[in-house]
Amino acid sequence: MIERSHPSLSVGALCRLLSISRSSFYYAPQGDTEMNLALMQLIDRQFMETPFYGVKQMTWHLRNEGHAVNVKRIRRLMRLMRLMPIYQKPNTSKLAKGHKTYPYLLGGLRVDRPNQVWCADITYLPMRRGFLYLVAIMDWFTRKVLAWRISNTLEADFCVEALNEAVHRFGPPEIMNTDSHTIGASSRVV
Repeated sequence: MIERSHPSLSVGALCRLLSISRSSFYYAPQGDTEMNLALMQLIDRQFMETPFYGVKQMTWHLRNEGHAVNVKRIRRLMRLMRLMPIYQKPNTSKLAKGHKTYPYLLGGLRVDRPNQVWCADITYLPMRRGFLYLVAIMDWFTRKVLAWRISNTLEADFCVEALNEAVHRFGPPEIMNTDSHTIGASSRVV
């Protein structure tokens, strides 16, 4: 959009008109340095052997190999390479102490109308530091998500809020089914 050889306006004036700095117009992006490219090769090689290494472990490994690197640099390079470590997932299927086990009511049941059977499930969303937990309430017949909530803990409050919202908006179902021990298995809604 900026013509260097404009007959009446200078490059500086054109940059002001477009609300960009003159240095942005002249900036030519630089590629990564040879050192960073070499580090990226080392990171890639090590990541193939230990895909569970995160930024801190990779930094520690490279320092032990004699490279003067810091966490910020390795984080930037791993992001640039789009490397995400594989790590242990949270165990959300532990049976709660003293929790009542409900009978499974859906064996052979024909689901043929809305609000007959709802289901709820919790999944986790990995974040840079820990997890977020997502609960969704869904109608089995329509496959519609009726309500959902996200929480940074596995306390039951966010699940109850989602269920209360779904009941408030659509009325109670005949059967509420979950496979999660934290909410409760199949149970008839009274």
